Amino acid sequence: MSRIRTLGLFLTLAAVWGSAFMAINAGLAYFPPVLFAAFRFDVAGVVMLAYAAYAVDDPFPRGRDEWTVVAIGATLIIAAYHAFLFVGESDPAVTSAVAAVIVSLSPVLTTVFARVFLPSERLTAVGVLGLLVGLVGAVVLAAPDPANLTGSGTVAKFLVLLAAAAFALGSVLTRAADTDMPIETMEAWSMLVGAALTHLLSLGLGESVADVTWSSEALLSLAYLAVAASGFGFLIYFRLLDRLGPIEINLVSYVAPAFAALAGWAFLDEGVTATTVAGFAIICVGFALVKRAALRATLREYGVVG
Repeated sequence: MSRIRTLGLFLTLAAVWGSAFMAINAGLAYFPPVLFAAFRFDVAGVVMLAYAAYAVDDPFPRGRDEWTVVAIGATLIIAAYHAFLFVGESDPAVTSAVAAVIVSLSPVLTTVFARVFLPSERLTAVGVLGLLVGLVGAVVLAAPDPANLTGSGTVAKFLVLLAAAAFALGSVLTRAADTDMPIETMEAWSMLVGAALTHLLSLGLGESVADVTWSSEALLSLAYLAVAASGFGFLIYFRLLDRLGPIEINLVSYVAPAFAALAGWAFLDEGVTATTVAGFAIICVGFALVKRAALRATLREYGVVG
């Protein structure tokens, strides 16, 4: 996979996941939060299993090692991350901006977990600086109200932080597992098992299908999250995770808020402010610091630098 294609897939993933914040907020008006997450992966899991049956020779995990990877993905990346995130975002005190800032801690948390489970993934001092610069850019871009960050909704904000931690740990443990299972198979079964776990949690919380308000907007938000953000998005994510490693691929949580802002401008008439532009510029600087070697090699490949 060329560096240009890798960058293109990275930006595509950021665009799909960034715009998903808008779909989540829209859908939470019609669904109980955990049940919404479960429905999302019911649909996504079936779609991805059908795709795996078409794309690979054996769409079923084999042996303990492969089922262990499925269990990690299902528990941490699918069930825990989305249940915590959806419940946290259902609190009015947790705006999209606040959630974006908290989720942007994921690359930092990934670095911490990688030091324990993947010593080879450690960043250099310049890379760590780039990570911190990117985090500053995400905060500037989201432009949260400082009073809202420390005010009400403390439990909800802590749940979003737990979501970021679950995703970071799941990324590291998935990379640490050494299996030859096709990405399509891992993704499909992680989603199906994760959906089952999320349904059990939803049932335990007393949520019911009777609480769902079915409407065209509800179905559209569910379809976008299931097919685009989950099926297509996670297919890109796991492919890039294998190539880039958990620290670099989780930088997508820095770039995604920029696309969330663009989606809000395009579909919800939300303004693009000077802080939005400044935040994105700072993120680009941080990303360049982390990926400076790859960027230099690409420029050399195309004769831009000697």
